[in-house]
Amino acid sequence: MSRHTALLLLAGAMSVLVCTTATWEARSGGAGGSAMTEEQILAEAGERIERHRKADATVRVVDASGKAVPGAQVDAAQVQHEFLFGCNASPVLGYDDPEMELTYEREFAALLNYATLGFYWGSYEPEEGKTDAARLERQARWCRERGIATKGHPLVWHIAYPRWGPADADETRARLRERVTDIVGRFAGLVDKWDVVNEATVSAGADNGVGRWAKRDGPLSMVRESLDWAHSANPNACLIYNDFNLGADYDRLAQGLVEAGAPVDAFGIQSHMHGGEWPLTTAWETCEAYARFGKPLHFTELTVLSGQHGSREGRPWPTTPEGEARQADHVEKLYTVLFSHPAVSAITWWDFMDGGWQGAPAGLVRADLTPKPVYDRLMRLVKGAWWTQTTTQTDENGLARFRGYLGRYRVRAVTAAGEAVGEMEVSRGGENVLEVVVAARTDP
Repeated sequence: MSRHTALLLLAGAMSVLVCTTATWEARSGGAGGSAMTEEQILAEAGERIERHRKADATVRVVDASGKAVPGAQVDAAQVQHEFLFGCNASPVLGYDDPEMELTYEREFAALLNYATLGFYWGSYEPEEGKTDAARLERQARWCRERGIATKGHPLVWHIAYPRWGPADADETRARLRERVTDIVGRFAGLVDKWDVVNEATVSAGADNGVGRWAKRDGPLSMVRESLDWAHSANPNACLIYNDFNLGADYDRLAQGLVEAGAPVDAFGIQSHMHGGEWPLTTAWETCEAYARFGKPLHFTELTVLSGQHGSREGRPWPTTPEGEARQADHVEKLYTVLFSHPAVSAITWWDFMDGGWQGAPAGLVRADLTPKPVYDRLMRLVKGAWWTQTTTQTDENGLARFRGYLGRYRVRAVTAAGEAVGEMEVSRGGENVLEVVVAARTDP
């Protein structure tokens, strides 16, 4: 068994995260209680995307003396999305077969700009004092070399608890303070986003140190302290609270964190759909419900199956042609809805290939890493419909204007005298202005 397979099995030893019909109805205001129909949500998605995911930008072309150059050709090519399209990346650099490794790396990097790396306590420190930090550093560097942002998941969780882990609440709290401070500080610059605490709303039921800490002090206190430790170790990190338990307990916890001024930068929403696809109304109402806390939303663990729904004893279970078509259709609509909501800033798929968590046929690619229809459908959105590449000309003032998706651009200006290249960020609320100086050609 390869290391990445073992990690996925470890990650699978967790509470059931399948959202039920009751959860759907609670989030949508009861059956038939959504403020908008699926048809309305989808029909208005294009306008929302245009408004929230794009911005106007200006390129000013001048010559070496600073004089405006009219009639210059300006090519603006997007090279990076601001929005985070991600997936967990536990397998990267872990395949025994070099060809499979290269295929995984190629397919992952072609589509995605965000990777979740596994920092589960039980696998990160299987023996007290002996960590897996070196392997995770290699993974993080692989991501950075390819322009892929990274997130560590999770730092404090009642599952994936080390066998040697303490049973006492106070000792556990002290050990976790050391763990959080050490990891967040050590990986600063390589990993600057963290699921600091996972599923605290249900932690008190665990028969271990984290469970006893949560039961004694309450989830709000546990999460606040953990966030404070992480913030102290890296004040520039994006700190996330993550949960599947979408309901009153999460609502109270989120409200408590905001009111206390805790350093929580985003709220994570798990959306494993093993039992069936969420209605689009549920996705929309979930966004609306958690947007009220005034923080960005990360859909941290999104799963849609391409085979039989439910959990299976015989694992893994197969993908099917019918299931792959259903998966692709639903994911295209679901991503469109989430991308259109202004509060959502990241979507992380779970897992990249079939047979990962719970052995489910939930991949964007099959177990042999061949792309499924859902992979191709997302590619057409992420690097097609939601990707800007445009050519325009400067006016009499040397200004070329375009409207593009938020992110980083490579800009090329071509004049009769020569050409020049620059880079710019197009952001919401930013000035989004780049000056390009084109000097006259000189003969060799």
